[in-house]
Amino acid sequence: MTDPRVVVLEQAIAFDGFFKILRYRLRHEQFAGGMGPELVREVLERGHAVAVLPFDPVRDQVVLIEQFRTGALGVVPDPWLLEPVAGIIEPGERALEVARREAREEAGLELLDLVPACTYFASPGGSTETCQVFVGRVDARSAGGIFGLPDEGEDIKVHVVAVEQALAFLCEGRIHAVSTIVALQWLALHRGELAARWGPAAAT
Repeated sequence: MTDPRVVVLEQAIAFDGFFKILRYRLRHEQFAGGMGPELVREVLERGHAVAVLPFDPVRDQVVLIEQFRTGALGVVPDPWLLEPVAGIIEPGERALEVARREAREEAGLELLDLVPACTYFASPGGSTETCQVFVGRVDARSAGGIFGLPDEGEDIKVHVVAVEQALAFLCEGRIHAVSTIVALQWLALHRGELAARWGPAAAT
């Protein structure tokens, strides 16, 4: 997709490993008019992701997973983060397929229904990655345990948390993953709608 307001002078691969990094030389239109100066920017090409927050409307609980994140090491006191289930969209996959696959692999859950919440850029200043967020209806009665794919180094602990407790974690600054923050805030705004769609819940 091209944009006439942006002139790409050069695009090259700066790194090609587990992730790919592209280097751009470009100019873009400025708000005051005319084209701005030449910029050199590196952009991480990581692919696009899906995150789904499992929600049990009958018990008013959410399911969060806990796993070690290298990027959080040395940045926050505890690099084991609470997150929704999530995964990268592989070529040829649809977002809904990824949501259902990751719910099974990371939490042992079957999604009974899915509601799209939003799509956001993870870090638009330096990455093309977007994340599509869903809230998925689940029966959390048997949720819990340790999951993940050992051959991918995954070690994932499943937590069932009352919605009010999860929102308290959010207010206390105990949630550091943006996907969790976005999903819980969306749930707080739309809890009543989901209760009406999915049945009784302690919605406020």
